[in-house]
Formats: sequence, structure tokens, C-alpha cells
Amino acid sequence: MSDREQRVGGRSADNKDRNNGRKNDRRNDRRNQQDAERDKYIERVVTINRVSKTVKGGRNMSFTALVVVGDGQGMVGIGYGKAKEVPAAIQKGSEEARKNFFRVPMIAGTITHPVEGRDAAGIVMMKPAAPGTGVIAGGAARPVLECAGVQDILAKSLGSDNALNVVRATVDGLKQLVRPEEVAARRGKTVEEVTPARMLRKRAGQEA
Repeated sequence: MSDREQRVGGRSADNKDRNNGRKNDRRNDRRNQQDAERDKYIERVVTINRVSKTVKGGRNMSFTALVVVGDGQGMVGIGYGKAKEVPAAIQKGSEEARKNFFRVPMIAGTITHPVEGRDAAGIVMMKPAAPGTGVIAGGAARPVLECAGVQDILAKSLGSDNALNVVRATVDGLKQLVRPEEVAARRGKTVEEVTPARMLRKRAGQEA
């Protein structure tokens, strides 16, 4: 091989190494960005079920995952993922949950008023609670409330124990909530007249 061919070959190898390095850097940047995005949210896997479908050649096995994702500051969503492997089902559920984000009106760490959510046979009753009460809720309702960032609440499931029904009923109830300002405007009253004084005091302390 001549000196010229060696120089050309060396330059080609250097260019290839630089291109590979840039691709790796971009890939690492994307991965770091995804990790940072994931770290911003609270993620809870509520249930994982194995399902089978009978087909001509036998049975096809797959997994479903019910996932709740929230930012702990009033934003929450639920997702249902299905795949042949558990991690893939969880990932699909997590992605769907992020697409279904909605805002939960809260005041002083609790919900703004009593509410009852329903979905199919699932019924979940929720009431505001005093500071320091904590999240008094069991079963599948608790992850939804925690991911939403509710700090004090009394919640009880009155219907089906099916996790999917309970989660959807909880979401239905949270979506019914309205801010005190909206209630006051609707009734032609002031916020102070429609909101318990202790909630107003705690909110004032948080804003101070």
C-alpha cells in the first residue's frame, strides 16, 4: 500500500470514529433526557395481570399493567399497557398515563370539597381532611392520590374491589373537583364564604 493510500485510509478511519462518537453522544443525550424526564414524575404500578388468548395454534400469553403517573403537585394520569413482557407492558402503561394527565384542584394539600367518583361497579367516596391527617385510603385509590400530590384526604371504596374500576372511579371523582374561586363565582359569593377557614389559613401560610 502506498503512502497516499495509507493517509486516505487513516483519514477515513478518523472520520468514521468521529461520526460514531457523535452518534454515541446524541444517543447518550437522549437517554439522559429521558431519565431526567422520568425522574420528574412519581410512577406507581397498581396491578400486573397475565392474560391468554386462545388461537388456532394454541395460546398467546401476554401481560397487562395498570400504571399511575403524577408530578406530586396536582398533575396525574393513568395508563393501561399490554405486551408480551412485563417491562414493556409497564412502559406502555406509563406512556399512556402521561398522555392522560389532568390537573387536580387542591387547597392546602387536600381536595376542595367532598366528591364521589364512579366507574362501572367501582364507587369511591372522597372527603377533604385536616392538615396532618395523611392519605387515609386503601387499595388502588391510594396510588392515584399520592401521585397527584394529595397530602390529606379521607377516601373509601364503596363498590367493586376490581383495581381498574377503583382507579377509574378515583379519577372520575378527582375530575369532578372545582376550585373555590369557581364555586364562589357560580354562587355569587366570595371565596371566604365557600371555603373552610382552616383551609384558607393553611393556604395563606404556604403562600407567605
